[in-house]
Amino acid sequence: MSRQLCITSVDGHTGFLIAELILTDNKFKKTIGSVTGLTLHPDAPFCKELSKLGAKIVPHKPGRLKEMVSSLQEVGADTICLIPPAHPDKFDITEELIEATKKANVPNVCFLSSAGCDLAERDKQPRLREFIDLESRFMASKGDPSTSTGNSPVIIRPGFYAENLLLYSRQAQEEGILPLPTGKDHKFAPVALGDVAQVAAYVLTGKGKHGFSDRHRGQLMVLTGPLLTTGDELASAASQALGENLKFEDISEAEAKKVLHAQSASDESEVQYLLEYYSLVREGKTNYISTTAFHDVTGGHPQEPPDFFKTYAQEFHAKRGHKKRKLSGDK
Repeated sequence: MSRQLCITSVDGHTGFLIAELILTDNKFKKTIGSVTGLTLHPDAPFCKELSKLGAKIVPHKPGRLKEMVSSLQEVGADTICLIPPAHPDKFDITEELIEATKKANVPNVCFLSSAGCDLAERDKQPRLREFIDLESRFMASKGDPSTSTGNSPVIIRPGFYAENLLLYSRQAQEEGILPLPTGKDHKFAPVALGDVAQVAAYVLTGKGKHGFSDRHRGQLMVLTGPLLTTGDELASAASQALGENLKFEDISEAEAKKVLHAQSASDESEVQYLLEYYSLVREGKTNYISTTAFHDVTGGHPQEPPDFFKTYAQEFHAKRGHKKRKLSGDK
């Protein structure tokens, strides 16, 4: 029986990429009966693109729990990918989505959390730590006899998305630097967004006698990239891929916040999330890789940093005619 899939937050990069992959890759597409995209912004470009690919776009209106439950029931959703939205009220909206999923009795649920949330401290990294609270609410359905939602759960904890490095492409092009507030000594392992989408697609389309494939069902999957790098090593990987000299610059959190606000259309809560992840790096709490789940689920190898920089080479290549300037002191 074909799966009726719902994906939330399809107006954002993660939700869009998962939905696009499932709608266009035949190995996933053939197992799906329908794809519904739940979104806070139904007129967003990503939503229009998914609609052209065959997805049904449904507006998501926070605070209307009954309406959300009805929407899930009307589309016949038996599988849902819960992705917290980029929104100041991310926690409350996601909590409501979890409750709606439970009330709609959706049996197969994949929740996208965040790597590092278990190491975050509530007073220092609250935006990261709240993912632990959301995971707890999600997992509570397992012991609830009133719903089948807890029968086939999966939690995916993606690490720092390598695509976040694109926020610094202007500095790379104009000044030849990669400015990150990560400190000089500790390491992290950026993961490509496409690799996260691949794992999610395999999980959402995998089938077993209890819903999701028995290879995935009940798993908590931590996903990082395959290579631990300091800022200097990341810049070296970029230099190797681009054939240009790119230098790492360790900047302060205040400077990082200024850069993110100047070059990103991200919601304030997403900027805070990034700054908190950088603080985990500085504390040495990201000195690990976790690629076993990626290997087990996809059978492949996650993207290496040089390959990431080759993919986005045009975003990082130096612009001719620009003078090299020092980031600190820029007005």
